[in-house]
Amino acid sequence: MDALTLKQLRYFAAVAAHKHFGRAADVCAVSQPALSVQVKELETTLGLPVFERGARHVRLTTFGEDLLLRVQPILQGVDELQDLARAARDGLSGRLRLGVIPTIAPYLLPKLLPELTTATPGMDIHVRETVTPRLLQELQEGVLDAAIVALPIDEPTLTELPLFDEDLVLVRPDTDAETAPPRPNDLADMRLLLLEEGHCFRDQTLSFCAMTSTRPREGLDGSSLSTLVQMVGAGIGVTLIPEMAVPVETRAASVRISRFAAPRPSRTVGMVWRKTNPMADQLRRVADTVRQAAAPQY
Repeated sequence: MDALTLKQLRYFAAVAAHKHFGRAADVCAVSQPALSVQVKELETTLGLPVFERGARHVRLTTFGEDLLLRVQPILQGVDELQDLARAARDGLSGRLRLGVIPTIAPYLLPKLLPELTTATPGMDIHVRETVTPRLLQELQEGVLDAAIVALPIDEPTLTELPLFDEDLVLVRPDTDAETAPPRPNDLADMRLLLLEEGHCFRDQTLSFCAMTSTRPREGLDGSSLSTLVQMVGAGIGVTLIPEMAVPVETRAASVRISRFAAPRPSRTVGMVWRKTNPMADQLRRVADTVRQAAAPQY
């Protein structure tokens, strides 16, 4: 049997992740024919097909599924060897692949990125914004070095470092300005606007309001906090947003902010990374900068 190559394994993993040869080639920064040739050579070497190819789909074969389970830790281990060398050689420099959830990114990054650039001038920062489940998957796959998310995550393979706590506030239409804020128990009976499925902030809101995600919603979900606040301004309902979002999301909307009496609803924001990541010391220093960037606001 000819020797397998890391390039073949990386291309195979990319196609498996994106289920499309063209998109995988874009991610790997190679042409689609070059990627296809490497995957075909992988199949020839193994003597079995790893993908089921259709006119409009690419699916893993049963063998391909088993192979992927073994390839992912190999690629992660190689990445960590590279990270180990980079950490020893460069300290806080080189590439940092940082994930951030959508209910944090627009409000923290404008201040964080300049401070992080100043604190780590030799670091090439790549930011990825998406929902928590996707960030955790990309952390496990070695695509990301760390992620800023709402804690807890409760994943035994990840290190969790709390950074700061922030309150959640109620957003109401301007027309409700003279009425007393509702009690938390009342929110379950109101037209409460939520982020769509997949956002951890949705689950935090439902938990605070003692509601379940199986309750009929009648189209009251939004894809972003900005959309939810604009819906509130239009008189469609009420919503909760994190304190950090207030200055940005309420400046152009006809809404009022109400803060709950203690105990207030809140969330803990933190950074997570793989426990096996050899850059842990450097990531803790990055976390200190994140904490400092957030401190003046909270």
